[in-house]
Formats: sequence, C-alpha cells, structure tokens
Amino acid sequence: MIYAIVNINGIQTRVAPDEVLSVARTSGAPGDMLTFDQVLMVADGEKIAIGQPYLKGAVLTAELVEHLRGPKLRIFKFKRRREYRRRRGYRDELTRIRVSAIKV
Repeated sequence: MIYAIVNINGIQTRVAPDEVLSVARTSGAPGDMLTFDQVLMVADGEKIAIGQPYLKGAVLTAELVEHLRGPKLRIFKFKRRREYRRRRGYRDELTRIRVSAIKV
C-alpha cells in the first residue's frame, strides 16, 4: 500500500490514493484538480523515500470535492463570583479533497 506525508496549508497530513479528507480552506471551485508539491515522505510497501525537507519531483494531485464548514465549537469563559460570563463560538472553513495520485 502506498501512502505519503504531505504539507497541506502548513499541516503535515498522511494521505493515500482514493482517500477523501478534509483540509483547511483552499482556493478553487468544486471539480478543480489541485497539486501539492511539498511531499515529505512516500512509502510503497517496504520502499520508503524521505525528503530533506521535500522530495524532488514528488507531486500529490487531488480533486476538490466541496467547500464546507466544520462543527461549531463553543467557547465559554467564566469567573466565579464576578458575574463574568462570555459565550463565543466558531466553525472552521474546510475543503474536502479526494486524492487521485501520488507521483514520485
């Protein structure tokens, strides 16, 4: 089984072909093909290639499936006996991608 570790928007992510994963929001429209050239490592069975820091010529291609927002995270601040309560929340902006190929 082949897999790779790729730097996507500053986050190192383990990916495999035909895998669907959610990453931080990237530009593009659904159906676009994205290429990521910051490949840190590629493993194909017993054969492992490690870059210093990136592998030359290694490229990950993925199809942009959709843009979405993650689950709502609630932040609640509280200080006892001070009548201090603050409620806040946010949702991450995400992009779902389908990995099509890992080329070394």
